[in-house]
Amino acid sequence: MAETKNTKAFYNTEIPKGWSVANLGELGTFSKGKGILKEQVISEGLPCVRYGEIYTTHDFIIKKFKSFISDDVANESKEIQNGDILFAGSGETVEEIGKAVAYVGTDKAYAGGDVIILSTKKNINPECLSYALETDFVKRQKRVLGQGNSVVHIYSSDLSKVKIPLPPLPEQKAIAQVLSTADAAIHTTEKLIAQKELRKKWLMQQLLTGKKRLKGFENTKWKIQPLENFIKPVVREVPKPDVPYLGIGLRSHGKGTFLKHDEQPEKNSMDKFYVVRPNDLIVNITFAWEQAIAIVRPEDDGALASHRFPTYTFIEGKGHPDFFRFYILQPRMKFMLEMISPGGAGRNRVMSKSDFIKLEFLLPDYKEQTAIAQVLQSADKEISLLKAKAEKLREQKKGLMQVLLTGKVRLKINN
Repeated sequence: MAETKNTKAFYNTEIPKGWSVANLGELGTFSKGKGILKEQVISEGLPCVRYGEIYTTHDFIIKKFKSFISDDVANESKEIQNGDILFAGSGETVEEIGKAVAYVGTDKAYAGGDVIILSTKKNINPECLSYALETDFVKRQKRVLGQGNSVVHIYSSDLSKVKIPLPPLPEQKAIAQVLSTADAAIHTTEKLIAQKELRKKWLMQQLLTGKKRLKGFENTKWKIQPLENFIKPVVREVPKPDVPYLGIGLRSHGKGTFLKHDEQPEKNSMDKFYVVRPNDLIVNITFAWEQAIAIVRPEDDGALASHRFPTYTFIEGKGHPDFFRFYILQPRMKFMLEMISPGGAGRNRVMSKSDFIKLEFLLPDYKEQTAIAQVLQSADKEISLLKAKAEKLREQKKGLMQVLLTGKVRLKINN
């Protein structure tokens, strides 16, 4: 690779003098996808692409299809060809509209409604073009083309005017090869993450139900016991703050805690709040039936909760917070929380605090809780390291895109 010195101006940057600048409409012919309703998608059949699958993907090239349709639906749809660029014609935000992926396969495939298709000319490398369409200077152009509020649309007539710098075809191919290699490294890491997450899920299913026992605990029996044998209520009452403060909230479906800034405490109708500490168990009595339960994180220390969030500490030598961090995510816990949250939907279903502490579960002793927690924490750490690696690879690829697709760094082309 080498830095470019002989350049010409393009927008707020510089590109090599040997590069061309063209409108998208000059690089091919636009057409539209057709039909393919959600209820027409089947598990096997002819592959198809729907617009939502484009704006939600991290890919730049279609690697595999997620949706399939019957021959009858295909007859009413639009077939795509090798080299086509597919744009999401709709999205929820201006960031999503106009997201593009390249199709370089040879199988018969189809595009649904709200998919805009650009059939590229022979002097265009579709993979390189799909990467170029997601560079910052092109995305800025697409962003201002979005129309609408709750659903944002973009049209081929507008996309055709988007300006894009492109190198000669040999360099396009070389750039696509480098970026595809970077993508392959990301996909390999993401695949490994998925495998590790499946393994962790299996370990949780086995270890947290006693189906699989760790070495040294095979002869220790689990007992059906109430939660009050492991946790006890704690009340750290404080008056309503008169300055901005951090409040704690709970996400449903076991997705943990979050912090929220209250900049106008004087408008809060409650007079009393409760302080939470790391490793507390906390429940939202209003949405307990949706498994709004969590263990307080270190970064939540000192946050304030309302009376709707009863808090518990673990009894020393009886309940291990790291074990229960995983245990409260089990389907059995959700089922039991539903049972003690009578009433209709939403805020009418309020959990009984007195019933919660009496809930009974089949549980191991403290030593086995500790051992199980260590195994699952190791699995978590492994996944976290892989996710950090994947994020680093994505950042590296983003940097490559920025320098290669602006011509700031040139690849050596073998003639």
